Amino acid sequence: MKNFKRFISILMVFVMTFALAACGQQQAATQQPAEQKPAAETPAAQQSSDIGEYSWSLGTDSPEDTVTHKYAVKFAEEVGALSGGKMKIQVYSNGTLGGDREMLESIKGGNIQFVVQTTAPQVNFMPRLAVFDLPNAYATIDEVRKAVDNEGFLKTINGVYEEAGYHLMAYADQGFRVMSTNKKIESINDFKGQKIRTMENANHIAYWKALGANPTPMAFAEVYIGLQQGTIDAQENPYEVIVSAKFYEQQKYVIKTNHIPHLLSLITSNDVYNGLNDAEKAILDQAAANAKVYAREQADSRVADRVSIIESNGAQIVEINEETFKAMQEAAKPVYESIKQQVGEDLYNAYLGK
Repeated sequence: MKNFKRFISILMVFVMTFALAACGQQQAATQQPAEQKPAAETPAAQQSSDIGEYSWSLGTDSPEDTVTHKYAVKFAEEVGALSGGKMKIQVYSNGTLGGDREMLESIKGGNIQFVVQTTAPQVNFMPRLAVFDLPNAYATIDEVRKAVDNEGFLKTINGVYEEAGYHLMAYADQGFRVMSTNKKIESINDFKGQKIRTMENANHIAYWKALGANPTPMAFAEVYIGLQQGTIDAQENPYEVIVSAKFYEQQKYVIKTNHIPHLLSLITSNDVYNGLNDAEKAILDQAAANAKVYAREQADSRVADRVSIIESNGAQIVEINEETFKAMQEAAKPVYESIKQQVGEDLYNAYLGK
């Protein structure tokens, strides 16, 4: 039944897209030059005959009250404004068009045109994206942003997407993944023996084992009860998830491990992007750049707000001191070597700025 509903949703998007495109073509054929607005009242892009009329769809698997959704909506708004309304994008949230994996497949199939999602599900399609699993590569989110915005890195990572049939527009983020627990972390020894829930990801599991913890993959829906009943001692997620799931009700501490950035990718397909002319590509590129800046500002604001909520509910935010952070990096060296073998030395070095 769930798959049938998704099929109907995608079918409706296709029908709407076809109808809007047909309507746009009819209007373009009948419109006379005298009917155009004065140049001073319209964006430069709208005055150009190089800009065609498009009606696209963009999907996310996230609720509307998230940075992911705000990122998607801002991109759609920027595309519309920069094109003078000629290039339209309808945003569908909450997995209306399918889950992350299904939407990646739908982009390849041409059913939808854009997706905003975290990089984690993309590793199944593009294994070299495991480069973002490098733990404690950067201590601050600003360092991560500088790394993923680097021209050399973008050229290399774009090659990974293009080989798989996708085109990367930009990376925003939702801050770092951090650890919540009932044991205060004051040195690397304090990780030993803690039963921590992780995602089903070999690199993540290897990292927590390297720190001396006992990583336990578990369905997300079971985490709160697991913490409540003591099946697990700890878990790791972005601040926003810790608050939305109310994990702070079962945990005394949130440790700023900042071990992995929670990146949000805006992607389309090679077919869509390469099918546009230079003026149209420029609009998408500029819109993505503008939306990225906005989404990062929203992420910073929301992290500060979520930290406040965590603290007001009695949990303590714990900073990792420099000595402990370096010890975590040292312990993770075998994980680094394994990931380097997975992703290739060129991408590994590009991400780390070597």
